[in-house]
Amino acid sequence: MIGYYISLALRSLRSTPILSALMVAAIAVGVGASMTVLTLNYMMSQNALEHKDDVLFAVQLDSWDVNEAANTTNEIPWQLTYKDAQALLRSDIPTHQVAMHRYGFTVKLEDSAIRPYTADIRVTTRDFFRLFDVPFIYGGTWEKSADNSPMQVVVLSKATNEKLFSGKNSVGETVILNSQPFTVIGVIDTWEPSPKVYDVNNSSFAEVESLFVPFGLHRKLEIFSWGNTNGWDNSGEGEGKGYEGFLQSESVWIQFWVELDDNEQKAEYESFLTAYIQGQKEQGRFGRPLKFALSKPSEWLVLNEVLSDDNRILGWVSLAFLLVCVINAVALLLAKFLRKAPEAGVRRALGASRNAIFTQHLIESSTIGILGGIAGILLAFIGISGIRYLAMGQLDTVARMDWVMVIAAIGLALIASLLAGLYPAWRISRTNPSIYLKTQ
Repeated sequence: MIGYYISLALRSLRSTPILSALMVAAIAVGVGASMTVLTLNYMMSQNALEHKDDVLFAVQLDSWDVNEAANTTNEIPWQLTYKDAQALLRSDIPTHQVAMHRYGFTVKLEDSAIRPYTADIRVTTRDFFRLFDVPFIYGGTWEKSADNSPMQVVVLSKATNEKLFSGKNSVGETVILNSQPFTVIGVIDTWEPSPKVYDVNNSSFAEVESLFVPFGLHRKLEIFSWGNTNGWDNSGEGEGKGYEGFLQSESVWIQFWVELDDNEQKAEYESFLTAYIQGQKEQGRFGRPLKFALSKPSEWLVLNEVLSDDNRILGWVSLAFLLVCVINAVALLLAKFLRKAPEAGVRRALGASRNAIFTQHLIESSTIGILGGIAGILLAFIGISGIRYLAMGQLDTVARMDWVMVIAAIGLALIASLLAGLYPAWRISRTNPSIYLKTQ
């Protein structure tokens, strides 16, 4: 019987092509607009580190000015000073710990036709790859000693390795970074966490860095940060202090993560942070009340408002627009179904029940919904492509529609069409057959 109703629905659509096209278009535009926004919100709200959400923690220390809290959600700086990061790295409590920041180098090869170019660099400690589950194709990370002493080695991304060495095993090869020779010790596989949870301070949806170098190179190469750098007391950066003054200043620019496997280890680390802050207070630092934070990846994304309130509001606005389209579809369906009232009256006179008439017309509205959903998905793809173009590559990792959202679009179109068809289908099912028998 369902198959028969579907054939009736398709026949009905063909009999009124213009009206049917208007109804499909109403559903398609509503679904396309809403799914464009909802897809972006869905992708932005993902947690690439969800599988380690209970053991990874972003570390914050309240080292800010005693007279003014840092301008953040929880009033603690998002990042650490260099000297605090170095002190925390000396702890042996975490299973793994990472201090890092964004930087950039000019990249070239000796005796190569490849022109020099500027690439984003991640200056980090060796545990970065293990803590964030970064897969390697060739080689591996550097020795522990490179976190504190200058060792000119580099790990390449897969894309960079393909660009420089045509994808071959480049371990042992030399890359020139800012006129300095670096030895390749590893190549990572494709790795695209989105949002980029490990560093939401510098565009949550930017691409992963092209190269990774050891944390111990700061003093030798006088590495600053290409990310956010904030500070309140720059007395250490006075004339003659130079780069060392910057390292010893109260500028915060280092992101710090730890891996703590259980509550006992976490409690021990919290005690360590408490003792460290108290020790710094005795030296005249950390003038504000003792405060620090250990945030899970899911909490970190919320604190940094990766999915902003504006995006959420825009999501509700898109659903409201879909509702307007549904209301228009109701009017069009009602007009279409009432034109078929004589046909429904004859069917009722021949023995068809009200439920049968209701089901037939509800299936017809569902067919319209499926067609509208397919067209809506195409419009959503166009909308998302437009956003990617306008964002100039900043949203490439999130401006895409996966199968979950495709299925959601079809489901949303079905729900919208069913809601639109409920009243018209009920109205036609209440047709009095006697009225139309007199006219047939």
